[in-house]
Amino acid sequence: MADTVTLFTSIGLSEQKAKETLKNEALTSAQVVNGATGVDKAMGTMLYSMVSRLKDTKRLTFLADHIARHKICTELQLAAALEFVKNHPQDPINQAEFENVCGVGVVITPEQIEEAVEVVINKHKELLLKERYRYNMGLLMGESRAALKWADGKIIKNEVDVQVLHLLGAKTEADLEKKTKVSPRIMNWRMMKTLFHCEVQSEGKSLMEQLRGEALKFHKTGENYKTEGYVVTPNTMDLLKKHMEITGGQIRTRFPPEPNGILHIGHAKAINFNFGYAKANDGICFLRYDDTNPEKEEEKYFTAIKDMVGWLGYEPYQITHASDNFQRLYDLAVDLVRRGHAYVCHQRGEELKGHNAPPSPWRERPMEESLVLFQRMKKGLFAEGEATLRMKMVMEDGKMDPVAYRIKYTPHHRTGDAWCIYPTYDYTHCLCDSIENITHSLCTKEFQARRSSYFWLCNALDVYCPVQWEYGRLNLTYTVVSKRKIIKLVETGVVRDWDDPRLFTLTALRRRGFPSVAINNFCARVGVTVAQVTMEPHLLEACVRDVLNDTAPRAMAVLEPLKVTITNRSADLKVWMGQRKTVLCTLRTHYNYYFICVMEKGYKRLTPDQPVGLRHAGYVITVQKVIKVSKVVELEVSCCVSTEAKEKPKAFIHWVSQPLKCEVRLYERLFLHKNPEDPSEVPGGFLSDINPHSMEVIDSALVDRSVAGAKVLDRFQFERMGYFSLDPDSTADKLVFNRTVTLKEDPGKI
Repeated sequence: MADTVTLFTSIGLSEQKAKETLKNEALTSAQVVNGATGVDKAMGTMLYSMVSRLKDTKRLTFLADHIARHKICTELQLAAALEFVKNHPQDPINQAEFENVCGVGVVITPEQIEEAVEVVINKHKELLLKERYRYNMGLLMGESRAALKWADGKIIKNEVDVQVLHLLGAKTEADLEKKTKVSPRIMNWRMMKTLFHCEVQSEGKSLMEQLRGEALKFHKTGENYKTEGYVVTPNTMDLLKKHMEITGGQIRTRFPPEPNGILHIGHAKAINFNFGYAKANDGICFLRYDDTNPEKEEEKYFTAIKDMVGWLGYEPYQITHASDNFQRLYDLAVDLVRRGHAYVCHQRGEELKGHNAPPSPWRERPMEESLVLFQRMKKGLFAEGEATLRMKMVMEDGKMDPVAYRIKYTPHHRTGDAWCIYPTYDYTHCLCDSIENITHSLCTKEFQARRSSYFWLCNALDVYCPVQWEYGRLNLTYTVVSKRKIIKLVETGVVRDWDDPRLFTLTALRRRGFPSVAINNFCARVGVTVAQVTMEPHLLEACVRDVLNDTAPRAMAVLEPLKVTITNRSADLKVWMGQRKTVLCTLRTHYNYYFICVMEKGYKRLTPDQPVGLRHAGYVITVQKVIKVSKVVELEVSCCVSTEAKEKPKAFIHWVSQPLKCEVRLYERLFLHKNPEDPSEVPGGFLSDINPHSMEVIDSALVDRSVAGAKVLDRFQFERMGYFSLDPDSTADKLVFNRTVTLKEDPGKI
């Protein structure tokens, strides 16, 4: 041990770091190549770097030998060597090709460096003379290094500095002046870009542009083995070859929701990512129901999920179910037991909870015995919880031997009573991906801990192994999306159902009037990030306004109507508004409640002393009489053509004539705090954080007759009031409108 510690300290590690390194078998194995006495500091550093970065340990001796013989001496050569062995997992390695790719034996002379840098300097000479030392010297370095791939970067930089100094001379006072500070306006824009998690290179790009081609640095089809952490077995290349024959090299993704709840805004990102990535790259995407838990699955969830995928604009290549593969999954489980990778266990569920569960005393039971017991599980000879099938592996989060099958005596939605044992997510997910020849299994970040088990199970069964890629999930503040908590909100009467417009389920957002394209735009604006993203609701609402401002037809409505009688006209007034003729009828015209009896400074609407114009009508009204019954109930006014008015009115108010009576529902945030599930923010739990003013119902609002033929979910802009959508509760006798968003963002919500 002392010799090994000496070796590690000789290459620059502290004694403490050297001792820690000894605990890592992979890192210490390289020291046997040349022995402690034959490793100098430069070689030792290179060996340490190689071993810590190498994923395929069978190449350890091969690479260490090249380092020990001074064939790989620089960081550039090591990076090229690691990339080469990753891309060539099968033996034998072509030695000549390897050394050519890694620049073995290539010598770059000082004269070559000088000539290459001179070419680059001459190319940029005009701008260099103009901008002097403010010019981006990184461009010079980048182009020089590209021309001299295997040259020492430090030597190149020194040569660039020398030639720039020779061209420009020493720095002047002007060169040393500080750069002008960035204006606050530009800084605010940069802050917004950070807020939206947009990088400069993806700024303004559509979702399809963000997902197309190599934008995400995903592996190419058939090159799964190039992915970090992917395990290559002796049969990997043959399995990939068969996979390519089946798919034709086409990208295949899947969206695999559990049919035990309604999709929410976070799922919108997942749908856009899975379907969008396939669509952007001429691939296909499956909608696969992960229906392995019969206790919680209902037909309404299957239907709602399919509807929401279609609503967002995507068409699945095929709709599949995990239950389609129940027999095949069972056969594979039997095979897993035969291979010695699974066993029947009798530990109870409560014993298996957490990451420190006690080891199973049945882990080493004979394979033949587990096969018999697993067959008895299938035949229903055990009670629920009395036996499980567990896989012999350790997950990345340290959890031992995850369960593959458990017993549930609940009829399945599709298979009825045919099965009483059901596979778990950890067992089902990767195998269904393999069966459907998925190329890119896209999951949210919390599944990263299951990536190694994903690869392990496919390889343990010797079947095609797709690649799992993780991305950050999308969360919103001021809401909850947990199925359990939404059910609690429904059961306690806080909301009416999963589609209550105050929720952020997709059915709720559709009912509230959010256009699907606005939700897709929001997902594009958030971008495909690895980190978890938590956004404010007003950012989603801004996307909604952008769409509705261009698409929603205008109409006038009055939420708190005040009757106004025109007394100086005996006949109806004919008014053209857009493409329709509106009749402004005596005794039957209603206006918004923009009226006060006593004039206040700055008030520009209707008062006894201040006339106003009627929006779009071309008339001006003046108050003649105010009728009160405890409060103002009617105004009698005189009316004249606007061109005949003594002075131009200070304001024009909206109004309705021969209106339809309707109900209007105004929505605010359901919760009072940003994070209602956070005990430090809401100690009493999320149910104690309900906003008592989250919904206001106005049952006697008036709306223009132009909306009479509207269909459910049709959207309108009620002028000066906001955007509204026709609710499914509407009847032939009474329309019901939901306020989608206000016309402008409320500054208090930022």
